[in-house]
This record gives sequence, structure tokens and C-alpha cells, in this order.
Amino acid sequence: MTPLKNLATYYVHLLSRLGLVKFSISLAAAIIFVALAIQMSVTFALTGQVSAVDLIRSVFFGLIITPWAVYFMSVVVEQIEDSRQRLSKMIRKLEKMRSRDLQLTNKLKANINQLNTEMDEREKAETARRQAIVKLEQEVKQRQQAQQELEEHSALLRSFIDSSPDLVYYRNEQGQFSGCNLALEQLVGRSEKKLIGLTPYDVYPEDIADKIVETDHQVFDNDEPLTYEQWLEYPDGRKAFFELRKVPFYGRNGNRLGLLGFGRDITERMRHQANIEKANRDKTQFISTLSHELRTPLNGVVGLSQMLLDTPLNDAQRKQVNTILLSATTLGNIFNDIIDLDKLDRRRFSVAMEPMDFNALLTDIETLTEMQLQNKGLAFNFEQIGPIPRSIVADPTRLRQVLWNLTHNAVKFTEVGGVDLLVKAQNLSEQEVQLDISIKDTGPGIPEDQFEQIFAMYYQVESSKSATGTGIGLSVSRQLIRAMGGDITVTSEEGKGACFTISLAVKLDEIPDEAEQIDHPPLDILLVEDVELNVTIAKALLEKLGHYVVVAMTGAEAIEAFDPDQFDLVLLDIQLPDMTGFDIAKHLLQQYDKADLPPLVALTANAVSSRQEFIDAGMLDVIHKPINRNAVVHCFNGVFAIGETLSTEPDSSPKQALSRSSQPILDLDLIEQFCHQIGEKVLTDSIALFRQVMPDYLQVLETNLYAKDQDGIASEAHKIKGAAGSIGLARIQRLANKIQSPELPAWWDNVEDWIHQLSHDYPEDLKLLDKMIDDLSIEQY
Repeated sequence: MTPLKNLATYYVHLLSRLGLVKFSISLAAAIIFVALAIQMSVTFALTGQVSAVDLIRSVFFGLIITPWAVYFMSVVVEQIEDSRQRLSKMIRKLEKMRSRDLQLTNKLKANINQLNTEMDEREKAETARRQAIVKLEQEVKQRQQAQQELEEHSALLRSFIDSSPDLVYYRNEQGQFSGCNLALEQLVGRSEKKLIGLTPYDVYPEDIADKIVETDHQVFDNDEPLTYEQWLEYPDGRKAFFELRKVPFYGRNGNRLGLLGFGRDITERMRHQANIEKANRDKTQFISTLSHELRTPLNGVVGLSQMLLDTPLNDAQRKQVNTILLSATTLGNIFNDIIDLDKLDRRRFSVAMEPMDFNALLTDIETLTEMQLQNKGLAFNFEQIGPIPRSIVADPTRLRQVLWNLTHNAVKFTEVGGVDLLVKAQNLSEQEVQLDISIKDTGPGIPEDQFEQIFAMYYQVESSKSATGTGIGLSVSRQLIRAMGGDITVTSEEGKGACFTISLAVKLDEIPDEAEQIDHPPLDILLVEDVELNVTIAKALLEKLGHYVVVAMTGAEAIEAFDPDQFDLVLLDIQLPDMTGFDIAKHLLQQYDKADLPPLVALTANAVSSRQEFIDAGMLDVIHKPINRNAVVHCFNGVFAIGETLSTEPDSSPKQALSRSSQPILDLDLIEQFCHQIGEKVLTDSIALFRQVMPDYLQVLETNLYAKDQDGIASEAHKIKGAAGSIGLARIQRLANKIQSPELPAWWDNVEDWIHQLSHDYPEDLKLLDKMIDDLSIEQY
């Protein structure tokens, strides 16, 4: 096939090259030639000879066949050409297609490569995704574990915080609660859910909220922790004293989120302090008793010595009596130091500024100092510079005590030479004068480095051989003078003595030239006193003033001798062998009607108790021992309402001029009406309820007292007053009324004692009430 194909290709190529005519001629010549050759070869082969006919016949055959061959070949060539051209077109198309296919193939390869790359990348991404999923699952699992651990820790922490008795809470910067523990929920009476979003003003009373918000602002403004103490109130009214600490707290980004608050209940600490104060009161009572027991014989010595000095005596006797008086006075001043020391320890020390005869004070100090120096054979010099005022406003007892301490020390430390008393006065204004009182001695002196130490409690100069005594006089003296607005200074040179100077600015006052005038008629007085010496002195003084005196030396004698129609006044010693003056007063107030009782006045050597304590016990006034004329006259003038509207009838009894009320323990009329009109059972049920609620009332009352919450004290006392009054506890009602009345004089000084008395008296009063109800039941039966 290949040669034929090549021949056909050659034939077509030749036709195309020669053209149809030349090709036809050439083809005819070739056919003729071929025909001749074939004819001649065949003829020659068959016959052995070639004839002309054969040649002609071959030529003729060639000529005849040539057109048909040319035509046939032309058609074939044309068809072949057409086929070739179509084939060429097809080849070109195929080439284009091939080229396109090649492009497509290349593109497909590129796409395949890209797809393979993308598939690789997807496989990598899928692998990474699967790895990420695995990692995420691990992280989720770890997070779940961490969340579980966190929840467990949170639950543990919450349990720990809730089990803490301390307050724990936190507020945001807007002052709103964000959370708290169980202790705070109990304090405010709200759950944490209800508390969240509230401000302190929504939770606490306004006064407490003000302090809380103020301290919150301090924490935020200063951006630092703050610790302070505050009373907070429970829903039932109980108050607790908390030590509160607030600290700012921050988020992870450093932004401040609010504050954390912690509160520790230190009420027990306050109670401990109250116990300490009670121990101080017990100590005070002991000192009071000791003072009374020591002063009682001492006052007798002082009084008798003064009475002896008014009688004719020789020089030796007068000197001996002066020595006795001096010794008694010295002991009295030591007692004053001890009492003042106790008051300083209890922080209840105070001075009573009042008009006093300054000249008389200086005369007494001069006399006593000169007496001491005479016993030691020393010189005394008293000098006054400037117009010394006769009357000033000061505390006469304290000033006398200080001057005595300083002059006594000067005498005690001086063995050779003497003592100088220099009083200098300089007018500061028409109503005020500067006093400088100097006591100079010629004793051993004081080292300069000990000038301040000698004013310390119990300190004594080590180099002094005469340093005997309590060592509290100078310390108490300086504090007394400073309490009056002055000071004590010292200058000294060792071996040449010391000089103590009192500098005090005082106001001037006018006093009458004579002793206080008696503005009351002669009185029939029942004097209740158990010490024979005191009886002698008091009886002599009272009779000298024109009064008639009946003496009772025990409480039983006083009650037996008392007749409200016979006596105009009762002077009650507080400490007696069988009972106290308070017991006598209580008995008389219960036994007699208010209009029939004469005034009761306390007569005591107790320098610790305040005048208000005696007034609260039903006495109108108090006279302190040793008694003197002016004190007695002043007291009697005040007791019998001098300056008030009295009866002008000559025979008018002093006790009728006095308006006072008896103070029964029970309201008998109310109780009887209650039993008769409402019924005994209702009353007994009310008493049982009172017994039940009273301890809670007292607990709240005491916490308010520790908190110094005046309104809280008054509010709770008002409840007690109403409850006590409704069942006839008159004494408890009166006590509660005092406690609920802050406007009373010295209310803060007495309210603690009233509350203590309230808690002590109400069980006994309830027993009396029960007994009375039983008696009424028996009578009705």
C-alpha cells in the first residue's frame, strides 16, 4: 500500500506541477509507450515478430484510452485534491484542535497541578483542622475540668466565707452591693440576691449609711485601704460594734471595680471594757468605803481639834492641838490624792468651778504651813504682791489640796532655812486676774533633768533622803491645776532648794462680808449617825445654829424614832452598822405619803459619789463631812426653797414648803384596778410576757449603751417604760423614764448606773408584784 500511496501522491503532484494539458500529453505518450511496449512484448512473445499493425494498434489504443485515462485521472486527482484540501483543512483544524487541546491539556495540567496543590493544602488544612479539633477538645476538656475545679473552689470559698462570723461584702464604684456572705445577710436581714444592686441608704438607717458612704468615698478618693470602727444594728434592734476594713479591688486590666469590705464583731471587746469599767466601779466603791471608814474617825479628830482651839488653852496645849489638827489635815489631803487618782484612772475626773473666799484659803494655808515649820524650827515668810482678790471663781477643794501638797512637800524636804510663800496677782481685765503662787524652799533641790519626771505618777527624786510618801501628789496636783486652766512649773538648783509656781487665770467674784445668813426657821432634826465623835460634832454645830436634834445611831433606831409630824428634816449617814442611808430613805418613801415626809439630806464622808446619786435615791441634798457651819446653812437654805414662793404664815412648817413625791415600787391602784376590772389572768399573762421580753430589751439597751447611741437608748427605754407601766412596775417605769430622757442634767454620767439598777431591780420588783397579786387573790377568795 505504501508504494501505491506514494505513486498516487507522485501522480497528483505531477498533475499539479505540469498542468492538465502537459500532463495529458505526457500521460498519453506514456500510455502509448506502455501499450507499444506491452503489445510488442506480447506479440513478439506469441508470434516472435512485431508487425506495424501491432504498432498502430498500440498507438491507436493509446490514443483512445488516453483521454479516458486522463479524465479518470483528473477526476481522481480532483477528488484526491479535494480530499487533500479537505484533509489539509482537517489537518489544520486538527492542528488547531491539537494546539487547543494542547493548551487545554496544559491548562488542565495546570488546573490539575493547582487542584493537587489545593488538595494538598486542603489535606494539610484538614489535618490542621483535625489537630485543632483534637486540641480544642482537649482544651474544652481541660476547661471543663478547670471549670469544675473552679466551681469546687468557689463552693469551698463560698462555704468558707459563709462560715466566717466576719462580714464580707463588695460594692461597685457606684456604691451598689455586688455580693456578700451569710454574716452580712443576717446583719441586714436580706438575702444576697435581694441585696445586689442596693446602696447603703437602701439597707441601713441614714446615720449609719452616712458614715459608710463617707468611708467608701475616702477609699475611692485616696485609692488605699481604710480601717475604722462603727456600730451596726441587727433587724431585732441589737447593736454590734464592728471593726471594718475596706480595700479597693481591680480587674485584670488594672481598672478599679469597687471595694471589698470586711467587718469583725468586737462587741465582746467592748463588753470586756465594760467589765473593766465595772471593776473600776467596784474599786471606786472600795475607795469610797475606805474613804468613809478612814474619814469618819479623822473628821472627829478635826472637829474636836477645832472645838478645842475655841476653848481656853495654854501654849503647850494649843501647840499639841494644832499638831493634832495638822496631822489630821495631812491625812485628809492624802485621802483626796487617792480619790483623785482613782478618778483620773476612770477618766471621770472633773473640777467644780464656783465662787470661793481666796483670802480665807491663803490664811488657812499660811496657818498650817507655819505650824509645820514651827515643829521643825524653820522660818516662814508669806508675801503678797499686787491687789490680791478676796473672792475668785475656782474649785476651792482642789486648789486647797494643791496648795497643801506643795507647801507640805516644801516643809518635808527642808531641814535648814525655811519656806517662802509668795502670792502675786495681776489684773488681766476687770473680771479676770492672773494668779502666780510660788512656794520656795531651801531643801536639797531637784536635778534639772528631773523637772518633768517629778510630775510623773509615783516618781520620787532618787537623791532625796526625805522622799517619803505616795509619790502621787505632784502628778495629781498638776492635773488638777491644768483642769482649772492653769499649770505648775518648777525651777531649782541642786543644794539650794526648789520653787514650784502655780500659774492660774481666774475670774473675780463677790462674796458677802459675813458668813452665809440663816434664812430658815429652827428645825426639829433627826440625826442618823453611828460614830460618837461625829454625833458630838454635828449635834453641837446644829444646836449652836438653833436647831433641836434627836440622835439615832442605827437604821433600826432611825425607823423606830421617825415620826413625820415630829421632824422637819432627817440627816442620814450613808453607812450604818445595820443598813445604809439609802435603805432608810427607801423604807420611808415606801411607808409614808409624799405630803407627810420631811426632807431627807445625806450626811457622808464619801467624796467619790456624785450629788446626783443621792438625789436619785430620794434625798434632796448632801452634806459632806467634816461638816461646817456654812455648808449646813447653805444646804438648809437650799432644801427649804429659799428664793421660791413659800408660805408666809409664821407657824408654817418647813416640810410643808417643800414639794416632793414619794416613789413607790409598785403602782398599787393600777394593779388593783387591773385585777378587779380586767381580770387576774390577763395581768399574770402580761407579767409572763414582760418576763419573757425584758432580757431582750435589756440586751438591746446595753448594746446601745456600749454604742453611745443616745436615740437607741431612749427608744428602747421607752419600750421598757410602757411595758413596765402597763403592769404596775412604778419604780421600773421611773427608771426607764430617766433613761429615755437625755435632756436630764448629767444624763450620760448617770445612764449607765440607771441601766444597771434597772437590770438589778426588775426581778425583785416582779417578785413583789407576784406577791401582791397572790395577796389580792387571797383577799378576793
